[in-house]
Amino acid sequence: MASLLLSSLCFSSQKPGSFTSSLRFSFGAPTGSRFAAPLSIGFRPVKKRNGRIRVSVYSRASPLVFRDLDADDFRHPLDKQNTLILKAIPGLNELGRALLAGSVTEQIMLLENIGTSVLVSKDQLPELHKMMIEAAGILNIEPPDLYVRQSPVPNAYTLAISGKKPFVVIHTSLVELLTRNELQAVLAHELGHLKCDHGVWLTFANLLTVGAYTIPGLGGFIAQTLEEQLFRWLRSAELTCDRAALLVAQDPKVVISVLMKLAGGCPSMADQLNVDAFLEQARSYDKASSSPIGYYIRNAQTRQLSHPLPVLRAREIDEWSRSIDYRSLLKRATQMSVVENV
Repeated sequence: MASLLLSSLCFSSQKPGSFTSSLRFSFGAPTGSRFAAPLSIGFRPVKKRNGRIRVSVYSRASPLVFRDLDADDFRHPLDKQNTLILKAIPGLNELGRALLAGSVTEQIMLLENIGTSVLVSKDQLPELHKMMIEAAGILNIEPPDLYVRQSPVPNAYTLAISGKKPFVVIHTSLVELLTRNELQAVLAHELGHLKCDHGVWLTFANLLTVGAYTIPGLGGFIAQTLEEQLFRWLRSAELTCDRAALLVAQDPKVVISVLMKLAGGCPSMADQLNVDAFLEQARSYDKASSSPIGYYIRNAQTRQLSHPLPVLRAREIDEWSRSIDYRSLLKRATQMSVVENV
C-alpha cells in the first residue's frame, strides 16, 4: 500500500504471498512496482515564537459544504468502474473487512504512530485541528484523528485499521513546503480515501493478485495481469482523491500547486513556482506522448506506478474543475456557517 499502504497512496515493498492487512493511504509522488516506500509531500514553513512552533494559517471566507455528498459524486470514472465490479460480488465487502481484523501488523503500526507522534486536538495544535475538522465537514465525513510526527521527510499518510478510528499522520517537514490551503488540500485527499472506502476494495484486489502467484503454470502471468490492473486502479483512486482535495480547496490552483511542488518544489523556491507554467508543461507532455513511440514510452513509464505522474494529475484536476459535474456539485453546496467554521 501484498500489504497495501494507502493516501493521497504509498505502498511498502512486498513479495508475493507476504500480504499484511494494514492500510496506509498517502498523498505522494508516483511509486514504482511492488509498492515502494512512503513518498513525500509538504506544507508551509513553521514559525517559531518564544521557543514554540506555530503553524502559519490564514482566515478564508466560509467555504462551501456538501451536505449530502456521496463518494460516487466525485469518484473518477475508472475508480468507479473498478469499485462497481468488486461491489457486485456477493459478500466481498464483508470478507474484505474480516481479513483486515486483528492483525498484529496493524497493532504495531498503530502503537508506533501513537508512541512517536503528537495527537492533534482543540488543545494541541488547534489550527491543524481546525483544518481537519473543516475539511471533514465539507466532505460530509467523520474526521479521523490527526497526528504530527517529527521527520525530515515531508509526507502524509492515513492508516485505516479495522475496528478502530482511522488516523492521518503528517510529518513536521511538510510545513516547510506547502501553504495552509495546500496542506488542507492534502488532508482532504487523505479523507477522500476514507470517504470512498478504498481500503477494503484495494486490499481484496491485492489478495487476488498475491493468490494468483500460487497457481501452477500460468499463475505468474495471471498475477502480472492482475497486478497491472491493480496499479491502474490505484492510479485512478489517486485521481478520485485529488478531486476530494479540490472540493475542499475550491480552487484548482491550490491542488495543482501541491502537485507541482511534489514534482520539483522546495521551500527556498516555493514563491517562484508558477502553476500556469506547470499546466503548460502538462500539455507539452501530452503532445510529446501523442506519437506512437511517445505513447509506448508513456505506458512503459506509468505501468508500474502507484500514482499517476504529477503533470497528468494536474491536467486531470484542471479539466475536472471546468467540468459540468464539478459545477453541479458547487451548485448543490451550501455556505459553511460561522459556528461550523470555528
